[in-house]
Amino acid sequence: MPPDPTADAYIALGANLGDPLAALRRAAAHLGTLGQVAGVSALYRTAPVGGPPGQPDYLNAAAHLRTTLSAETLLAALHDLEAAAGRERHERWEARTLDLDLITHGARVSAHPALTLPHPRAWDRPFVLAPLHDLNPDLRHPVTGETVRGALSRLGMGRLGMDGVQRVGGPWLP
Repeated sequence: MPPDPTADAYIALGANLGDPLAALRRAAAHLGTLGQVAGVSALYRTAPVGGPPGQPDYLNAAAHLRTTLSAETLLAALHDLEAAAGRERHERWEARTLDLDLITHGARVSAHPALTLPHPRAWDRPFVLAPLHDLNPDLRHPVTGETVRGALSRLGMGRLGMDGVQRVGGPWLP
């Protein structure tokens, strides 16, 4: 079977337990083993959304990966990275040592329980959209056609001054 054609995948990175910055750095570095990292966003500090009360703030970023891996294989590799970082899954939206979400994989659309593409809540979450905006403000939702820029505007967030989403200054990758 021939390899899958190269796909532009966008991945959201987040962490709020342990050493979140170190976890995001390790994850971003490892993405290079899964394809060509075409870009990494700035780092954002964000308030937790949902889940148990009293969670610490998250550090969030996004990466653009050009990959020949299928969406299923890429998602499995992302889950392996989470597990290697000590991620445990007990409660929905709980604090985590590493969270890697596959937001889009080319124009692939999937409603399968094991793989939902595009990510079902990404275009409604400023903590995902702000980093994606750094990488590609014109990235379109594969079903609705709405751009990242348009989603931020729809949410009344604009580009700067987003409630609960703060850009962290300076470079974060070594």
